Amino acid sequence: LGGVPLQSHPIHKLRQHRPLGRTQSAPLPQNAQALQQLVVQQQHQQFLEKHKQQFQQQQLHISKMMAKPNEPGRQHESHPEETEEELREHQGLGDSSEGLPHGVTIKQEPPDEQDEEFQQRERQAEEEMLFRQQALLLEQQRIHQLRNYQASMEAAGLSVTFPGHRPLSRAQSSPASATFPIVVQEPPAKPRFTTGLVYDTLMQKHQCMCGNSNIHPEHAGRIQSIWSRLQETGLRGQCECIRGRKATLEELQTVHSEAHVLLYGTNPLRQKLDSSVTPMFVRLPCGGIGVDSDTIWNEVHSSSAARLAVGSVVDLVFKVASGELRNGFAVVRPPGHHAEESTPMGFCYFNSVAIAAKLLQQRLNVSKILIVDWDVHHGNGTQQAFYSDPNVLYVSLHRYDDGNFFPGSGAPDEVGIGPGVGFNVNMAFTGGLEPPMGDAEYLAAFRTVVMPIANEFAPDVVLVSSGFDAVEGHPPPLGGYKLTAKCFGYLTKQLMGLAGGRLVLALEGGHDLTAICDASEACVSALLGNELDPIPEDVLQQRPNPNAIQSMEKVLEIQSKYWRSLQRSASTLGYSLLEAQRCETEEAETVTAMASLSVANKHMGKRTEEEPMEEEPPL
Repeated sequence: LGGVPLQSHPIHKLRQHRPLGRTQSAPLPQNAQALQQLVVQQQHQQFLEKHKQQFQQQQLHISKMMAKPNEPGRQHESHPEETEEELREHQGLGDSSEGLPHGVTIKQEPPDEQDEEFQQRERQAEEEMLFRQQALLLEQQRIHQLRNYQASMEAAGLSVTFPGHRPLSRAQSSPASATFPIVVQEPPAKPRFTTGLVYDTLMQKHQCMCGNSNIHPEHAGRIQSIWSRLQETGLRGQCECIRGRKATLEELQTVHSEAHVLLYGTNPLRQKLDSSVTPMFVRLPCGGIGVDSDTIWNEVHSSSAARLAVGSVVDLVFKVASGELRNGFAVVRPPGHHAEESTPMGFCYFNSVAIAAKLLQQRLNVSKILIVDWDVHHGNGTQQAFYSDPNVLYVSLHRYDDGNFFPGSGAPDEVGIGPGVGFNVNMAFTGGLEPPMGDAEYLAAFRTVVMPIANEFAPDVVLVSSGFDAVEGHPPPLGGYKLTAKCFGYLTKQLMGLAGGRLVLALEGGHDLTAICDASEACVSALLGNELDPIPEDVLQQRPNPNAIQSMEKVLEIQSKYWRSLQRSASTLGYSLLEAQRCETEEAETVTAMASLSVANKHMGKRTEEEPMEEEPPL
């Protein structure tokens, strides 16, 4: 490895899939699984026929045992041939008695009515006891046969279940039904209309081959800790968890080049690549392999985890956009907003949020999409994907420091090109960490830049590249800002007022476990509509620091050419949140008073026109 390019073959375009529409009416060929199911169905029918015959034989035996020669009228109606035979035998006995010689005739006393009634009750009790015994025997035999049948079905790879047994205390002697329902798999239950979550343990397998996660900021413990926190707090139970999937190569190519997709999306197809586009894998200091100094690569699991992250985000976004879920939060890794068309970087291989936005445009014809990126690092890959697209508004809040903070892109004057001019907004904070940005600065940026533009754009769907490395707890090289985790709950709540609430957050960066767990909890709680803790009084009264004010002034100067709503923000840039709220209240009261005055003047003018002028008396 160590910078030596791998050998491969020239690039060949992937063949397009054939359309699903079939032009012939010939039946599809039977595969092995279909043939196996056919055999099982035949065995099932044979089992039912055999069971039916056995039941009829057992029922016939019971009827014979219950029948008595002197009670022909008590024969079971289902066996008339037995009744006729026994009647003939009874008549034969009567005929033979007529031929006997007449002897002494003994006068018989009529039976006592009480004795006869008692004997009749005894006979009925004996008959019912006999019937119960036979019914119990039949039920035991039926259960034994059902167990054998279920075992044979499971051995064939099919899951068979039966409804609960009927109680044995049945008052009628009609035979039990010998037909067992074939269990048909029910369609999946419709998900609750609530917040959706997506997560898969397979994404944890993307890890450096050195085996030491402590020296790699982007590791499997990130998503595992977040998922555990959501479970412990009960938030996970309030959400609808959906199953993730791997994105297809075609889906990946909506943003990335074919060579990039073949290289990092599937190992067997690398032979299609030309040596000029083969990656420069490097040996990391830990002994593992990476595509750069900090983006690790695992030959066995990285491609599957990266594709699973994309597919999970796409499915969650589509469920929200189609109205199946209210909103969503994707607990995924590796992140994606740094991945460019043909370049992996910053722990990212495929840009999940950008791919989801492209597919929304192509498959659901969504006309306007807002992407908010509040990761502390600029999303260079997302900006590149939509730099000329006027239908996707990209707004990023990030540490910029005049290009001296990774990745170095995201200057305020990067506004888009061609038809996309004005639809790329970089809220780039400068001034380093003297002092670091905090809640007051981000709340001010949302109030003066992000929300005015977002409301004017009026998106149909809102996607968030939700990195939490601006939360306090990250060292300066990885962020250094001092935002609280709860602040991201407030920001989430503001975005929920857009696009009819169709909002999806996808995890990006963030490496301090406590910080990202707290922030994820705050965001999911906000998405569920739970009441948030009020903003602390000191934050409400705190004005943004001078570096933040200067950064916001620069953005307003550039973006106000494209967004009229920003013209009102300039006068309140240096206000605290509390001062800004008071100012808005006063403005609203002034507007209301002026509107009332205008309506009153109109009524006065109308009344003056209707009333005739008084004539002055002549001199």
